[in-house]
Amino acid sequence: MIIQLSKAITSMEKEAIVSQIGGLGYKSNEVKTQYGNYLVAIGKKEFDIRKLGIMPGIADIHRVSDDYKLVSRKWKVSRTIIDLGDDVVIGDGSLAIMAGPCSIENEKQIESTINHLKANGVRIMRGGVFKPRSSPYAFRGLGVEGLKLWYSLAKKAGIKIISEVMQVSQIAAMHDYVDIFQVGARNTQNFNLLDELGKVDKAVMIKRGISGTIEELLYSAEYVFSAGNEKLMLCERGIRTYERASRNTFDINAIPILKEKTHLPVIADPSHGVGIREYVEPVALAAAVAGADGIIYEMHEKPEEAFSDSQQTLDFMESSILIKKLKLLHQLDSVI
Repeated sequence: MIIQLSKAITSMEKEAIVSQIGGLGYKSNEVKTQYGNYLVAIGKKEFDIRKLGIMPGIADIHRVSDDYKLVSRKWKVSRTIIDLGDDVVIGDGSLAIMAGPCSIENEKQIESTINHLKANGVRIMRGGVFKPRSSPYAFRGLGVEGLKLWYSLAKKAGIKIISEVMQVSQIAAMHDYVDIFQVGARNTQNFNLLDELGKVDKAVMIKRGISGTIEELLYSAEYVFSAGNEKLMLCERGIRTYERASRNTFDINAIPILKEKTHLPVIADPSHGVGIREYVEPVALAAAVAGADGIIYEMHEKPEEAFSDSQQTLDFMESSILIKKLKLLHQLDSVI
């Protein structure tokens, strides 16, 4: 059960509500976010929620059977819209495109990527400065100094930044230089990290775990929301299966299922989803048709020279073609 509290609620009214909830055999948990104040009540006893809903201080009340209550669509009819400022919005019915290299490498690379994005009307650049790599000897990113350089160049160009945060200690250092914190597949169940990201007033995109279920992804989002951050989006990035024809198996089913289960925007990552350059475009287009609110993919001026993930990275020409097709497809879908 989710109880939305009135903005003008008094302490006495709140105490009375909590007492009433306890009397019904439910345990209440207060959640304060950027946009609202809620009581999440956990219990199994059946009762007429209208008797509770008429109490002073309650703006609305919803019965939600899902364990992931706050991110469930059962209580929030309108979909979550994330406004990054400067007319960059995700989840409003438009198709957000986020593109960039796997790893931020140097100033020249940042500048060429920004110029490519601007030429193609893309406002969000992805890139890693802390890279979780399978091998400890692989390139592991430029760190905060690389992020600061990237931020200074992107801000001048009106480009927003999404970058992966890997541990709690990095949040404060990255905070002023990113617009979206990305939680990677390896950290989807790093609950300490999720709790801390719930305390920041920045957008967060959570990727599905390498072998994670849809339900587990929703639980991860619930951690962030329950800690106070409603600026959330989910990302389907493929899962590890017994199939060996591609790096991962992109779960196209996850997109409409997530759209039905949650009010949060759903983003698709075809680069990691398939892991093979020539298949990134068709998977991206399929994800858009399936209802994704955005596409995030990897691209580089010279993929063969990229410090990481070159095998799944598009070059600038391939990227331009994909962007054009995605925009045309979205226009057609809007008409239909």
